[in-house]
Amino acid sequence: MSEIVLRVVLGMVLAGAALAKLSSPRLSIAALSSYGFPEGHLRPIAWAGLIATELVLGVAVALGSDTGAYAAAALIALFTALTVAALLRGRAGAPCVCFGPRSKVSWLGAARNAALAAAFAVVPSLGGISIATQGWLAIGIGVALAGCAGLTIAVLALAREVGMLRLQLRTQGALEIAGEGPEIGSRAEGLTARLDLDPAAAERLGLAVFTSEGCHICRDMGPAIENVANDPQVAVVSFDEVTDAELWRSLEIPGSPFALAVGADGVVLAKGTFNNLAQLESVLAAAERRRSDRLGAGEGSTEERLGRLPIGA
Repeated sequence: MSEIVLRVVLGMVLAGAALAKLSSPRLSIAALSSYGFPEGHLRPIAWAGLIATELVLGVAVALGSDTGAYAAAALIALFTALTVAALLRGRAGAPCVCFGPRSKVSWLGAARNAALAAAFAVVPSLGGISIATQGWLAIGIGVALAGCAGLTIAVLALAREVGMLRLQLRTQGALEIAGEGPEIGSRAEGLTARLDLDPAAAERLGLAVFTSEGCHICRDMGPAIENVANDPQVAVVSFDEVTDAELWRSLEIPGSPFALAVGADGVVLAKGTFNNLAQLESVLAAAERRRSDRLGAGEGSTEERLGRLPIGA
């Protein structure tokens, strides 16, 4: 009977650890940095995988699986080693992911994990009175339902985190780097005619989109480029890396997809590498802002007025 009680208690400990992580998803995900897990889109996936593993092992241990008990012992032993390594790196007091973000990296936590790992490793060797079939069935159904509920919450929390990550990525502007492509404020020779811009129509913008046949992002961005081309105030033309190789070389285009926004007089107002419609539109937004803010400021030629201001403005 002691084996059964210990299995159920240990299974509940694993399930409790998983639910503690679910109570504060963002903080729990951030706590993975205490163990050297790099920041990025894989961190929420690792967090969700850890929760699912703990729930599955908790159910397995409670249902009498020796393999599950040994696997749980190995998992917690790994956390013990990671905790000790974090302590040796001077991370004492940092958030610990073991039992949610409120727990801290400490020697006491390392000792607790070591004790739990030993308990999981010992439980298969304990003898006891076997429980009745109906009892096992009741325990199994209860633990399985709890596990399903925990997995559902984990999937929903992961979906939310991934959604937030995608929103953050989409709000980033195009990557504008000095030295890549023509400088802001310079005149893009030969591009005005290709864009069919009328110097008298100062309100119009030209958008040169540089693509290549082997670029899958360029193919995916086709509808987005067509959407921007529907704007009557923007002249959009795509230039292929092979067909328009000479223009690519003269403008020092770094790669594809790359966008270059110019005014009606051919002066470069904005540029950048883009991966989605929001980033492509950010090039136009930057060009419109610079045209309104800079062309009317000061005296001198357009190039001089633009050149006196920082690229990132």
